[in-house]
Amino acid sequence: MSTTLIKNIGILQTPVGSHSHAGEEQGENRKLHDAAILIENGLITEITDEGRLPQGASGVDVTIDADYRLVTPGLVDGHTHMVFGGYRQHEIPMKLKGATYLDILRAGGGILDTVRKTREATEEDLVYKTSRFLDEMMGFGVTTCESKSGYGLDFDNEMKMLAVNKKLDERHPMDVVSTFLGPHAIPDEYKGDGDAYIDMVCEKMLPYVKEHDLADYADVFTEDSVFNYDQSRRYLEKAKELGFGLKIHADEIEAIGGSRLAGEIGAASAEHLIVINEEGLQSMAKGGTTAMCLPATSFYLGATFAPARRMIELGIPVATASDFNPGSCPSLNLQFVMNLACIRYRMLPEEVLTAVTINPACAIGRGDRVGTLEVGKQGDLVIWNAPDMEMLCYRFGSNLAAKVIKKGNIIK
Repeated sequence: MSTTLIKNIGILQTPVGSHSHAGEEQGENRKLHDAAILIENGLITEITDEGRLPQGASGVDVTIDADYRLVTPGLVDGHTHMVFGGYRQHEIPMKLKGATYLDILRAGGGILDTVRKTREATEEDLVYKTSRFLDEMMGFGVTTCESKSGYGLDFDNEMKMLAVNKKLDERHPMDVVSTFLGPHAIPDEYKGDGDAYIDMVCEKMLPYVKEHDLADYADVFTEDSVFNYDQSRRYLEKAKELGFGLKIHADEIEAIGGSRLAGEIGAASAEHLIVINEEGLQSMAKGGTTAMCLPATSFYLGATFAPARRMIELGIPVATASDFNPGSCPSLNLQFVMNLACIRYRMLPEEVLTAVTINPACAIGRGDRVGTLEVGKQGDLVIWNAPDMEMLCYRFGSNLAAKVIKKGNIIK
């Protein structure tokens, strides 16, 4: 049995519970002073405060001195597209000359450019490349993440991407939750016939993914020039029938009903929501759907920012994630996302912490294991070069993660 003691914690700050936090609860964190945490075999067994050490503190294998700094749960990145071939830096001049995301996509670039490069990459290439991304993410304090497919857009390459997710979840210290995003774009082979592509995904891909346990969630890009409301509903209903958790890319560029559908069908999360309207907000509130907001994408695209304060007011759980991908957000720095959530979403530091821990954890089905620092949960935490959450929200451009601990083991 391995045991780890973290002592001399200045402030231990964490949400509490294994459920999504909404409304006023979004901003409720437990704060313990001069605290200590005991981790045995990867799980938290005791937490103390006011200078007291856990009863099992004697004879531990590893003792870590937090030096009276802030400690929080390990961060959870609930929305990434980290498995991909190539990069898309060549699109920058096009964007600077005024080309929009959809302009580039309609011209055969964007997602379709990444699809071509992902199809060319071997599974081993993608495992190596993505594992380096996971290392970088953990260095920023992320200990659990979601990873989507969606750059294969045919049977063999979508399965290849999901196999990469599965291998990395098994091999890498990061917990990786896999999401199948077969309907991410209409591939060239089905150009002009999105209905036929959705039919193929529903009849061939979804059952195979479920049978071989390659993903926990199914996602769809509901957007102008991609998949409409009816196509998205057909896909999500099939995924629900097969037992997948549901996600939906909604209202990123045009509000065509994605967020309304998310609430109607009971999706775990709706993602992006940059241009969400009141109808969509009300539907999500009624359906209990988490808003997975992606402020770094708004920043990179020069777009507006999702109405996070209105979401909190309506009792919608708000999570924030990186949306790391090669086109619209080539950054995996979740600390920067926290800065943006505070500055541009006007979220309080306590609300921000909830948005990068328990709320995304619940939205990817891991709220019973991670997202808070409580007895019985995994010993995933970050010791910060900061005295409090206010400092994390205040400083930007620097990596403030001093030590990252996963299941009691020091990763950084």
